Amino acid sequence: MASLPTIGRYLLLFGLILAVVGGVLVVFGRLGLGRLPGDILVERRGVVVWIPVVSSLFISLVLTLVLNLLLRR
Repeated sequence: MASLPTIGRYLLLFGLILAVVGGVLVVFGRLGLGRLPGDILVERRGVVVWIPVVSSLFISLVLTLVLNLLLRR
């Protein structure tokens, strides 16, 4: 069983990762991510369906490029 200091370090790391992801989402939202041409938005009688097709492709492309650059040996 893990000790309390070890669990505390993992929780701090998880919180830091969440803060970074949240900051990235705020910046991407201000840049228009989620409202790109090709994203599908259907509004009917109080029901909203949002399918971010192009935004998902863009995020996938960016993450693939970043991870390939960082993990290249």
